[in-house]
Amino acid sequence: MKKLHLILLASLLILSISCSSSSDEQTFDSSKITRASEAEVEQVVEDFIMVEDGGTIEIPAGFFELNTQLIIDNKTDITIKGAGMDKTFLSFKGLQTGGEGVKIVGNNIIIQDLSIEDAPGDGVKAQHTDGITFRRINVTWTNGDKSLNGTYAIYPVQCKNVLIDEVIASHSRDAGIYVGQSENIVVKNSLAFGNVAGIEIENSDNAEVFGNIARDNSGGILVFNLPGLPKADGARTRIYNNEIIANNHDNFATPIGEGPNGNTVTMIPPGSGIVLLAAKEVEIFDNKILKNKTFGIAIASYQITGFPDEAPNWSPYTTDIYLHDNLYDRSEGFPDLTRELGQLVSIYNAHRKAETQDIIYDGIWDTSVSETIESNPMRICISEPSMNELYFSRFFLMDGDDNIEAFKESAPFQNCKVEVLTDTSQIAEM
Repeated sequence: MKKLHLILLASLLILSISCSSSSDEQTFDSSKITRASEAEVEQVVEDFIMVEDGGTIEIPAGFFELNTQLIIDNKTDITIKGAGMDKTFLSFKGLQTGGEGVKIVGNNIIIQDLSIEDAPGDGVKAQHTDGITFRRINVTWTNGDKSLNGTYAIYPVQCKNVLIDEVIASHSRDAGIYVGQSENIVVKNSLAFGNVAGIEIENSDNAEVFGNIARDNSGGILVFNLPGLPKADGARTRIYNNEIIANNHDNFATPIGEGPNGNTVTMIPPGSGIVLLAAKEVEIFDNKILKNKTFGIAIASYQITGFPDEAPNWSPYTTDIYLHDNLYDRSEGFPDLTRELGQLVSIYNAHRKAETQDIIYDGIWDTSVSETIESNPMRICISEPSMNELYFSRFFLMDGDDNIEAFKESAPFQNCKVEVLTDTSQIAEM
């Protein structure tokens, strides 16, 4: 679906109503925090440089204006500890070199009880780290122009045994809480708001995402597998007991081809609750999916992006999905029309109304597995209470833009179950 060639003139009124901006709220007001002296700032920088294995870096209350990165490089058993999210602030607005505010490489690292503001790139990044805990960390940006914000707030990539607990991530121009190319992950009890994507699990294995609130993002929770990355297909993600509410924020991500930080999240229409893209083995249950104006859950294969969809050891199809026992509440607004996926929902949904859909499925399947989708070749299983009251649309897009259809029959995708097994017992001990 490269282009839908839609005639949208009649929908311009809907567009003007549905694209209102969201709030620029900040969780904590750092303007009233006492500014640290130059000597106190230098002490924090020195502590990061000099800490030895098994050491603790304690950062006192105050607002620390830093013009250099804080780096932990190949250290083991390190704790970085502030006085509290509302008391210790690390500001990187004056950073002259490097992209991340805090950068971590090592083993068994804990960072907790502090806030990070205005990093030019990522707020706090961990890479090639086995055992990384983010606990009670607040990461945000205070720019008026959100397109100038950093890419990720919390950003572990190529890590193992990742725990993200009670963090707050806001105003990232990509994902607030992002875990990529990693293994053994728990994201819990956290808040993501005002980002393009609230929480994203990408090309990762064995993830549990529960007890979180994702609100006022463009998309609430994403599970993606993208081509061309060092780690190919990820699998086994469980998303449960989350509140995914009113994720209707404008999408302010940098488009691909328009700068170094362009990303696939540019395709996410405002009003997206949960998006699965080329995802494998995902169970979604016991969530509150409320007031997302375009759709509650989207099940999509990578072909829908229109980008090249071939790569070694990677499949563009979303397979082995189990949705059950979620609570939906459709938005009273209109689906977003600024992205093609939103246009598809608005114009072609099976209910013939320009209204929010609870569940959509792009209906793209691997024809080498089955000649028809009625056999459910991608093993998409939906067992939601009161399914007959939900708006479900399955699209036919296999002929491109010339023959787009939508169907509301969900029977081929019911009366089945996918078992998604995860083991995060090692993380529970961190």
